[in-house]
Amino acid sequence: MSGISEISQELSSNGVEYRALGQIGEFMRGQGLQKADLRDKGVPAVHYGQIHTSYGVWATETKSFTDQVIAAKLRHAKPGDLLIATTSEDDDAVAKATAWLGKVEAVLSGDAYIFRHGLDPKYVSYFFQSTFFQKQKRRFISGTKVRRISGDSLSKILIPVPPLEAQRKIVGVLDHFSQLEAELEAELEAELEARHRQYQYYRDKLVSEAVGAEYTRLGDVGSFVRGRRFTKNDVVDSGIPSIHYGEIYTEYGTSTNEAVRQVRVELHDQLRYAEPGSVVFAGVGETVEDVGKAVAWLGNEPVATHDDTFVFTSPLNPKYVAYAVQTRDFHRQKERHVSRAKVKRLSAAGLADIRIPVPNLAVQEKIVETLDDFDSLVRGISLELPPEISFRRKQYEHYRDRLLTFKEAAA
Repeated sequence: MSGISEISQELSSNGVEYRALGQIGEFMRGQGLQKADLRDKGVPAVHYGQIHTSYGVWATETKSFTDQVIAAKLRHAKPGDLLIATTSEDDDAVAKATAWLGKVEAVLSGDAYIFRHGLDPKYVSYFFQSTFFQKQKRRFISGTKVRRISGDSLSKILIPVPPLEAQRKIVGVLDHFSQLEAELEAELEAELEARHRQYQYYRDKLVSEAVGAEYTRLGDVGSFVRGRRFTKNDVVDSGIPSIHYGEIYTEYGTSTNEAVRQVRVELHDQLRYAEPGSVVFAGVGETVEDVGKAVAWLGNEPVATHDDTFVFTSPLNPKYVAYAVQTRDFHRQKERHVSRAKVKRLSAAGLADIRIPVPNLAVQEKIVETLDDFDSLVRGISLELPPEISFRRKQYEHYRDRLLTFKEAAA
């Protein structure tokens, strides 16, 4: 990052003046724009919530628009203004900002401010991301559940004001570094996605082309038994191991030998259980894709199962079954049996009617061994990716803060 050193050296001799934001610009509160006022075309419009979710350091186009009649009553941001979301449930997100660099004016909702100033707009927006800004703003944040900061408070925050040419150099370096970081994150995520697709291809191929396999209805090779109801209020720190249908989506992979939660022992005689070697299917979900996800129970004792699950008991290798029901062919067949209400459901009869390839046990075990190895590889990459992305972001934040930290000029 030679650009950082050059800029630092250039500004280090005499220092940089620090000024209050209110001394170099004007804060104007947005007004009146509701989500119901947003349109697909018309006058460019920004709702404060979109600053949190849809915009980065700057924007040249809005995600939404509004009608001319509505816009005429609202506050307008000019090109070069900073748009600031001033409320959030999270202190870190309070005062998230984006520089408006469009060619025309845009209107802004309430719970946001326009900051009109004479600095480089992207320099100011980068400054709002800096550690120095974040530390200053925290003493002005108020509210309980909804956290907020006012324009008067923002006007008291100090910003280093190097010459305009230096601001533009800083922006150029940060733009370049931001692009490099974004490209690297995209490459890492694409690599992970490619590994997932490769894994899915080989899983489907291994199962569908299993030597000596015959396609057999699940109901002809085993039986399904529905679990019995327990609620969140029944969950305890120490009790009966249990599997809730929602946990099959969020907590478990292909198999598990340990339950993540337990329920009250007083329920023992009221519950139904999956024995070791069974497969537990989720019978409901928010999407067709989710319904029918399964986990092989490999624990040393029975586990209680929720009434929106079905326990499949068979002589098959349980992990082989759990892998087989991840395949595209299983999902294709399953779609015929899923009820299409708001909550998607599968019945025991529907599951029983789905066919999977059934080779002999030795072939099942070989397929499981191969897929376990591949699954471990993909999960390893998945575990490595977030820390790598986090490291790159911290590296970017370090250089950004270096570029935006200056020796203060003598008064």
